[in-house]
Amino acid sequence: MDAGELGLTITRREALKLGLLGAAGLTFSFGGGPRAHAAPREATAKSVIQIWMWGGPAHTDTFDPKPDAGYDYTGPIKDIIPTNVDGITISSTLPLLAQQADKYTIVRSMTHGNNGHETASYIVQTGREPGRLVYPCAGAVVSLFRGYDHGYDGIVAPYIVLMEPQGRFSEAGFLGQRYKPFATGGDPARPRFEVDGIIAPGITDERQLGRRQLLHSLDSLGDAIPQSPQFAAHDQAEASAYDLMLGEAKELFDLTRESDEVREEYGRNTFGQSCLMARRLVEAGVPYITINAKGWDTHKQHFEAMNRKLPEMDRGMATLLADLSERGLLDSTIVWWGGEFGRSPRVMWEAPWNGGRNHFGACFSSVLAGGGFKGGSVIGASDARGETVAERPVYPVDVIGSIYQLMGIDPDGPLPNPMGLDVPVLPNAAEGIKTGGRLTEIM
Repeated sequence: MDAGELGLTITRREALKLGLLGAAGLTFSFGGGPRAHAAPREATAKSVIQIWMWGGPAHTDTFDPKPDAGYDYTGPIKDIIPTNVDGITISSTLPLLAQQADKYTIVRSMTHGNNGHETASYIVQTGREPGRLVYPCAGAVVSLFRGYDHGYDGIVAPYIVLMEPQGRFSEAGFLGQRYKPFATGGDPARPRFEVDGIIAPGITDERQLGRRQLLHSLDSLGDAIPQSPQFAAHDQAEASAYDLMLGEAKELFDLTRESDEVREEYGRNTFGQSCLMARRLVEAGVPYITINAKGWDTHKQHFEAMNRKLPEMDRGMATLLADLSERGLLDSTIVWWGGEFGRSPRVMWEAPWNGGRNHFGACFSSVLAGGGFKGGSVIGASDARGETVAERPVYPVDVIGSIYQLMGIDPDGPLPNPMGLDVPVLPNAAEGIKTGGRLTEIM
């Protein structure tokens, strides 16, 4: 018995709209679609790619180098290189991104002052300080205002995480399961059935369908009660799951459809192939994609880790920016790079750190490109060692508010929610939140 035999005409898209397929399996929504407050400006961006440096990247080793600070601050990463924009230099570890500087803005004065992973992640991704309520992150808010309730009819969910959620906080907050991201799992850099470096035969599509048919043939209870709402909901979710595995979505997530040349340009590693996957999702019209890039919490042997991580990041991110631009997608796609904080400018040479960098929320960097953000510019500045903000502090609420504005979402408008709370999309200065003003006001 399949959905057709049950008389169900619901499609995979409709099942997703009902919230029947979530990141963890079956989920149920609060039904009915909240509508957005009138946007204060015309949207220039249709999608966001959030490149999340999980653990916090070192600003002084990337986009805010301090070559004159001395070895106790620079370590072996002390050289800088010019970019293709006069007057802007970045770390010599990012030669490919140096040639794409005309496409992005560097914010060198990010700050929130918190050094805890969970709290800092919440602040950077929601724009709010922790309190009684758990607010949704930017991806969930974009899913609310630019997802199914507002005309999105994509073949996958409107909020995608590559490849797993952070687990630091509830992304959807009080919006509920309907607005949680769909986490893809797996590794786009590995063959479909690779396990511990061994290519296994896996389960073919034909065998998967055969298993489904066998399962249905044993479903005597479902045959006896075909009109049960509980069974109907289960069958709808099952149909959606199989369509993700075997239908259009399977083709969307299949990177073998890209040429070997393109895959090599992005880099045959998890980060590079995630960037390529993000580009494919933008082409499919997905409003919000997060790349969760692990490995940036470098308390110990920081420079050894950077020797591996920075070349991968440089290649993948630079190729993404160039590829989006060449395909005419960068003008409508925001690329947001950063983590929950930076790393301590002073290197911890002593044991047990042996050349590590600690959490650092006092001053760090973010990068913003596309979708209306001005390329080839720098906002704010840190001091000579990268330890404090010297010019124009920028807070997470400023960045998120700017992204919302470019997406056509009013940051000051009401945030519809199933709890009936009277709250705005983002807090403002009147509510005691620290803000330096939205970046869209100076672009």
